[in-house]
Amino acid sequence: MSPESQRKFQILQEKSEPFQALLYDVDGTLADNMPAHKAAYVATAAEYGIVLDEQIIEELAGWPTVAVAEEIGRRYAVPLDIHPFAKRKSAIFIERFIRETKPIDYVLAHLFANVGKKKIGIVSGGSRSTLAITLEVIDVAGKFETLVCAGDTPEGKPSPQPFLLAAQHLGVDPKDCLVFEDGDPGVQGAIAAGMGWIRIDRL
Repeated sequence: MSPESQRKFQILQEKSEPFQALLYDVDGTLADNMPAHKAAYVATAAEYGIVLDEQIIEELAGWPTVAVAEEIGRRYAVPLDIHPFAKRKSAIFIERFIRETKPIDYVLAHLFANVGKKKIGIVSGGSRSTLAITLEVIDVAGKFETLVCAGDTPEGKPSPQPFLLAAQHLGVDPKDCLVFEDGDPGVQGAIAAGMGWIRIDRL
């Protein structure tokens, strides 16, 4: 790791010390793949005749794909069939981008350093099938106790529901959980769940 990554890793280690469980987002937090996700959304939207402003994807970071599709349809006043849109976006992401996913080194190192010491959960707005590949590519498969993803709770981020379900799976009180995120929706969900949180992109 670079000295800067080492510095950020140390901050994460210090901040996580009092907590029993660590809950990591994936896209943009463990995996450096937000540009690829944006490109997949732009390509999918283009198939529907929409010239998508990728800033919208940053704004909605952490939302389930179907919810992002619904919001795109609303903003561009295009009636989208959101489930086929979401499936197509996932297909484009997997076909063109997923195998090139690189980890965010200091977050990945932090997860690895805490395996067996703290309970570890993954909480993502992505689909289980896509996440399984991403987690395998960045070598996180098998290093966590629970995975909560799109569709596991009635509401996704910024609702607290995914975080509370992860805490329940791990048998840990929400106040003893620390959430790692790179976007506002996830942070809002963590706060609403009564958990600690860190924006890894603002260390």
